[in-house]
Amino acid sequence: MNPTPIVTFYFDPVSPYAWLAANALARIEAAGAQIVFQPVLFGALLNAHSNLGPAEIPAKRAYIFRDVMREAARAALPFKGPPGHPFNPLQALRMCQALTRQDERRRFALAVMKACWEDGQDVSDTAVLQRLATACGLSGPSLQAAAQQPAIKMQLARETEKAIADGVFGVPTLKVDDELFWGGDRIDSLIRCLSGQRQETDARALAALADFLALPPLAERKR
Repeated sequence: MNPTPIVTFYFDPVSPYAWLAANALARIEAAGAQIVFQPVLFGALLNAHSNLGPAEIPAKRAYIFRDVMREAARAALPFKGPPGHPFNPLQALRMCQALTRQDERRRFALAVMKACWEDGQDVSDTAVLQRLATACGLSGPSLQAAAQQPAIKMQLARETEKAIADGVFGVPTLKVDDELFWGGDRIDSLIRCLSGQRQETDARALAALADFLALPPLAERKR
């Protein structure tokens, strides 16, 4: 019997696309995979790759929220959005990291994303996060206190650094084996991968891609 494939879901509630992807994870599980929730700090991913966040580019910010509204409607999800964006997700991420049981981490992470993007709550607010934790059957104050421990802060930082080392540059990202799938719109590609639809030519194509990426650029943009 083949082992159940593990799909790591890298997320940060600051991303509306992470919320959209989280609502489609059941499709991956229906394909026979197990989902592992791993919080990462989106801002650190951006810094590591010298990128601006989408919300830091006015034209992209306006487009993204229109796009998210369309995608939410297509998925029959209510959309309200947080009271301000971008916001600081660090406390929510640390509370997720402090939950070592995957069922509890998943339940709380989903509640945070729903509260933010569907209900319009400020998930950077301690009282909101404690209330969400309590509604998930957890001890809000205890979880918040655990999230302030240096060990948890360091663990989240290490997990983010590990994700960066593995090639993660944005959220949501889904990882199975050594393959990364960036964005909720790549779930179909991930499911095809899980179903064994990796062609024998993939190895040759990837080798050719490596050769291509090793070529020097013919032009460079001024920075």
